[in-house]
Amino acid sequence: MEVAVVSLSVMTQFLFPSDPIRLSVVDEMFADQKSALAAEGHTCALLPDAVLHAGRPLRNIVAKVPVVYRGWMLNAREYATLHAAVLAQGATMLTNPDQYLAAHHLPRWYPLIADLTPETRELATDIDPVAQLRKIGWSSYFVKDYVKSLKTARGSIVSKPEEIGELIADMVRYRGEIEGGVCVRRIEDFVPETERRYFVLRGRPHASDASKVPEIVRTVANRIALPFYSVDVIERRDGIQRVVEVGDGQVSDLVGWSVEAFARIWTF
Repeated sequence: MEVAVVSLSVMTQFLFPSDPIRLSVVDEMFADQKSALAAEGHTCALLPDAVLHAGRPLRNIVAKVPVVYRGWMLNAREYATLHAAVLAQGATMLTNPDQYLAAHHLPRWYPLIADLTPETRELATDIDPVAQLRKIGWSSYFVKDYVKSLKTARGSIVSKPEEIGELIADMVRYRGEIEGGVCVRRIEDFVPETERRYFVLRGRPHASDASKVPEIVRTVANRIALPFYSVDVIERRDGIQRVVEVGDGQVSDLVGWSVEAFARIWTF
C-alpha cells in the first residue's frame, strides 16, 4: 500500500526594507537574510519607506500567503500601517498588531514570566519619577522605555533616584521619543558572556545551533502564546538562568545566529 508523503514545509513570504535610495534593492543590512530565505524556497518582497510614512501601496505581495516582516523596529502606528497595507493586498501577516505589541512592549509580556526575569516596575506618568524610585527603594535601577534602553556611554543604570530625570531626558534626546512609557528593572548579577538568543516560532523554541533549548525557554514558550518572538537568556552568578528580554521576532537581530540557521526554522 502506498503511503502519501505529506510535506511539512510551510512557505512564508518575507518583507524586507528597501534601500533608502535604490527602492528595488533590499537594504544591505538584510541582504544576506533575504538570500538565505529565498534559498529555502520562500518568497521575498520589499517594503519601501513610503508605504509606512506616505500611504503608498505595497507591491509584489502574494495573496493568501502569510507575511513576516524582517527589518527595523516599528512603533505601534507604523506596524498598524504595515498590517493594513498587507491586508489591502489580500494577504495576512503572521503577527497582527496586538500580537506585535504583546512581544515588543515589556509591560505586556512581563506579567506572564515575572518569576523568570528581573523584577520590573512601570513608572506612572503623573507622579514625580524621583519620588517613585525612592519609594521602590532599590540600590540601583536599570532604566528603559517599553522597548529599549539607552545605548550611549552614559548607560542605562542609575544608582540615585535624582539621576532618573537626566537619563530620561537623554533617552528623548538620542532616540527621539519614549516609546510607551518608562520602566525600571532590578539589577541582578549576570555573567555577560553567557547571554544567548532563542526564537519561538508557532510555539516551538529554536536554538542557534544543535545545542539543547534550555528549560527556561520551553517554559516561556508554554506561557507566551504568540506566533513569533525572541527570548534572550543569561546566566546569573549563582548559576540560575534568567530571561533578560522578550521581543517580537520580526524586529529581533540575529544575535549569535547564522542566516542559514535562521532560515531553517521556517522550513519544517
